[in-house]
Amino acid sequence: MGKKVAGSGPCSRIPDNSAFKQQRLPAWSPSLTAETVLPFFYIIGLVCVLLGVALFLTVQKIQEIQVDYTTSGTCDACFEMRSNKMSASVKCRCSVDFSLKENFQEDVFLYYGLVNFHQNLRRYMDSRDDGQLVGRTTNLKNPSTYCEPFAYNNGTPIAPCGAIANSMFNDSFTLKYLPPTGGVVIVPFYRTGIAWYTDKNVKFRNPQIENELLPQVFQGTAQPFYWQKPVYELDPSDPNNNGFINEDFIVWMREAAFPSFKKLYGILNRQSKAIFEHGLPAGNYSVTISYNFPAQYFQGKKLVVLSTVSWFGGKNIFLPIAYIVTGGVILVVAVVLTVVYIKIGKKGLNMEE
Repeated sequence: MGKKVAGSGPCSRIPDNSAFKQQRLPAWSPSLTAETVLPFFYIIGLVCVLLGVALFLTVQKIQEIQVDYTTSGTCDACFEMRSNKMSASVKCRCSVDFSLKENFQEDVFLYYGLVNFHQNLRRYMDSRDDGQLVGRTTNLKNPSTYCEPFAYNNGTPIAPCGAIANSMFNDSFTLKYLPPTGGVVIVPFYRTGIAWYTDKNVKFRNPQIENELLPQVFQGTAQPFYWQKPVYELDPSDPNNNGFINEDFIVWMREAAFPSFKKLYGILNRQSKAIFEHGLPAGNYSVTISYNFPAQYFQGKKLVVLSTVSWFGGKNIFLPIAYIVTGGVILVVAVVLTVVYIKIGKKGLNMEE
């Protein structure tokens, strides 16, 4: 068979003679000179610095107080009790007193905080069954192997399974205001509305079986090893806040990126009592803790955090500092390049000097 001439015949691989396929379209290539590049350095640097300063000033207006209750107040006895595994199921309550030097205006958020608790380990983060958490009945009693060794308890499937659920934070708090006139006023908090909308309505659902109540649905499953109650009894005061859609559970299941973190526990109910209509008044407070979560095993600390928020969010100076540092570095580089350009000149014409 004879050899075909290149570009001839129906099987030719030569592209069409068009402006697009022959790369003859008009194009623009920027000419990067000192006069065009340096202004961008100055503008970006100034924008970053100004934005960082604005965010920093905004963060400084946020009011926040952190109370370490690990061994403070009367909690030292509970801390020692939780170090003994034999007394893990024994109830222990303690209290810590603190004071607010100024009014906490508008909405006030109550958080719990943990120090040195690593939720960002890969095996810990993988130890869950999303099919079970989304309410699939087939996964309820057939947990994923990723949950091991927290998948079964003596052959009974655990719901919810996995290390994250097993280590759920289970301290509870009651905040009390001590007015100067005497007496005690319980500070009311909303205990729902604290989880992300997508988590509450998409990622976490209770399994549904026709004509069966939630306790019946979970029959044949076991609670996690370190839980004091089954998942369908997490909130006795609100039947709609039980099971996998319990908001404390949902908040805990969203892993923290750093070993020191805080998670939302409640939002001040400003409509409940007139004294809290504008936030928390300055004065003396006491927080009573149902002390269940052991801290000595991870050599950490436990905190109660009260904070206001702004349009930027909670009190976190990392992003403002990052903007200021980045903008400062860009400006320094711009100044250095400007000096080099003035000293050397365009196309190196002043090199000999």
